[in-house]
Amino acid sequence: MAASAQDAPAPKVSIAAAFTDELLEQVVFVGKGEAVDKVDLVARVSGFVEAIHVNDGDLVKKGDLLFKIEPDTYEATLAARHADLGQAEAQLRLTEVELARKTELLEREVGSAADRDVALANNEVAKAQVEIAKAAIRMAELDVEYTNVYAPFDGRIGRVNVSIGELVGPSGTPLVNLVRLAPIYVEFALTEKQLIEVMEAYESSVAEVANNPLTPDVFVILPNGDELEESGRVVFSDNRIDPTTGTITLRAQFANERGMIIDGSFLSVRIQATQPDEVLMIPQAAVQRDQRGDFVLVVGQQQLVEQRYVTLGRQVEAFVVVMDGMREGEAVIVEGLQRVRPGVAVDTVLTGTSTEKE
Repeated sequence: MAASAQDAPAPKVSIAAAFTDELLEQVVFVGKGEAVDKVDLVARVSGFVEAIHVNDGDLVKKGDLLFKIEPDTYEATLAARHADLGQAEAQLRLTEVELARKTELLEREVGSAADRDVALANNEVAKAQVEIAKAAIRMAELDVEYTNVYAPFDGRIGRVNVSIGELVGPSGTPLVNLVRLAPIYVEFALTEKQLIEVMEAYESSVAEVANNPLTPDVFVILPNGDELEESGRVVFSDNRIDPTTGTITLRAQFANERGMIIDGSFLSVRIQATQPDEVLMIPQAAVQRDQRGDFVLVVGQQQLVEQRYVTLGRQVEAFVVVMDGMREGEAVIVEGLQRVRPGVAVDTVLTGTSTEKE
């Protein structure tokens, strides 16, 4: 029976050669969408809502009329302020006549300097009253303008919080929330170690990381797993490390042309190097794991199987980066793993190559 075992054919396995390839290194962070502009629109004057010109969730443009507050009271106040101005201007003309008369009498030496000084003071007071009346008109005009609530920027409104006929005011409930859709920020955090690596890689300070043409592009992976086609650029870095988390906040800006990044949404942020590195890769199918860690079965001299522990990097499609433990050209078993063990001879068929990856 021993002779029969020795005469048994070597098990057939499929092998692939470890190969080098250029790969752009990348790191992934958890990020959050943050609108460039967002605001709760609050009535700046008190009054009853006369008209609502938008519906929940509408897209609006800057300057679009959203709400109208009953203006009658403010228009009446404005008319009264104009009347006050007319009265103040009439009083000014009267004081000017009186000042001219008192000045002439003084020059003819039939009037006193005290009378002229009183007339001069009355004229200055009248001038001030005219300016006060003009300012009151401007205030009343603003109140009338504030009865119309316009969109301060392009964006999308949320749920309308008020109804026609409802009393609103500066201290009341916001009328609606408005959020700018594009462009949009995505905020994420780097650890102190990652921050130092970025600054060393691009020879820049923390402040220079933002808006630096050498800083790599930023990509986002949407909640459904799809990566957004457009890339973003780092436009802001915080000025301090958060002592509670040991991280620093960075902000990338995206054009968000399709509106896929939403304010408040959680995303995966990917940053890749600007220049590729040459790395060693093998098929993921060759990798096994036990209590000691990741290992592969390498076919060495005389077609003998060797168990080799390896240090792995990130996975790229069906392949994985080997950081340590193998050399280029060494063959690993990718099929037939269950039929072999270390030390046995095998019959090999070459299958996995770098060409296959491409």
